[in-house]
Amino acid sequence: MTEKSCSGGASHRALKLNSRSRRRRITEKIFRGSGAGALVLALAALALLFISIVGRAAPVFFQYFVRVPIEFSADVLDPGGARLAASLAAGDYTALVRRGLAVLFPEVADRSGRRKLFRLVSDGAVFELRERVLEEPDWIGQQREIQLLLSDEADLYFKSKPRGADSLAHAGPNSLAHIGLDADQIAWLESLRAQGRVSRSLNLAFFRAGDSREPELAGIGGAFVGSLLTLAVTFLLSFPLGGGAAIYLEEFARKNRFTDWIEVSINNLAAVPSIVFGLLGLAIFLNVFGMPRSAPLAGGCVLALMTLPTLVIAARAALLSVPGSVREAALALGASPVQVVMHHVFPLALPGILTGTIIGMARALGETAPLLMIGMVAFIADIPRSLSEPATVLPVQIFLWADSPERAFVAKTAAATLVLLAFLVVMNLGAVLLRKKFERRW
Repeated sequence: MTEKSCSGGASHRALKLNSRSRRRRITEKIFRGSGAGALVLALAALALLFISIVGRAAPVFFQYFVRVPIEFSADVLDPGGARLAASLAAGDYTALVRRGLAVLFPEVADRSGRRKLFRLVSDGAVFELRERVLEEPDWIGQQREIQLLLSDEADLYFKSKPRGADSLAHAGPNSLAHIGLDADQIAWLESLRAQGRVSRSLNLAFFRAGDSREPELAGIGGAFVGSLLTLAVTFLLSFPLGGGAAIYLEEFARKNRFTDWIEVSINNLAAVPSIVFGLLGLAIFLNVFGMPRSAPLAGGCVLALMTLPTLVIAARAALLSVPGSVREAALALGASPVQVVMHHVFPLALPGILTGTIIGMARALGETAPLLMIGMVAFIADIPRSLSEPATVLPVQIFLWADSPERAFVAKTAAATLVLLAFLVVMNLGAVLLRKKFERRW
């Protein structure tokens, strides 16, 4: 009786243990499945966002041109016949473009019709003709077929790949509102395409040109160079200051209330909103030190202030990861504390310090608010060539284009966002490769 009861109790306990184990395994599978599902959902959302940005940005990377017969009349460009650069630059190149379009469409005789016809060509075509004549003054008196850039409305029309002018013209004016062209202008564009005068090429000017009021002429060259100059100032200020502060706090500073207060302040500054650093830069760098407004020098100083807390924390963690045995062995061989740090500890911690610096600069690259406070929101058409010239950066350029009413700036905004993401990916990838190449595991 006793043996049966004991065996029955043991089997009951075994069943309970098996049931608990089964429930535990089921719970573990549910937990793992939830984590995997969350990861898949996050990756799907990221892929959807990336595909959306790429889809919107794709039309920016090529442009449409129209081939127009241009008569470089001497009476328009150089009435005196001196062929001086000043007189050639002052020529009426707008008249050349209008005469060329009038040759292609002689039936457009009224003023309103010609005005609509001239709107099909970009305003930048005039400056392009001027540059060509200044480079080739022998063109004066000749007629040549010149590729002229189309306006943003005409460019968008061809990028939308319509089936034909008739299908859009019969759809009513509301269907043409998103293009910005009327039925006559679309008919002229279709006529140019039928004549083989419309061509497409890569839009390399998007990477070389600065900002412009005309969407078809706007580029990220100025913002890209401004970002590089600003990040250069940020690195030159934040790396030595942040690394030096981390070395002092971790290797030489005594543990007392003052150093504890400094550590708490650094940790708190790492969580301060970036716009506060912009206000600080406005009050100190611009109003006190008189730095040039909207310049990479001032922007780099502001971003260096914002990056310093993160860099100090990362550098201290890198120094702390170096084993104490390295310090003890160096001291045992007669090295001074400074030699221990500079000859042994710092070289071993340098990969981690550089990684933290790059990650902090990548965060600074995407900041907009602190730079808006020091005036880097201004319209800058020229590419900066020094640290004191007015400039803008990629996040601010995206902000400006996103606020523009022209429809063509939507694609420009997406393309600039894509370039900024590529820039950030390259910087973070560089940090990962740097850490893998030089990091030592203890």
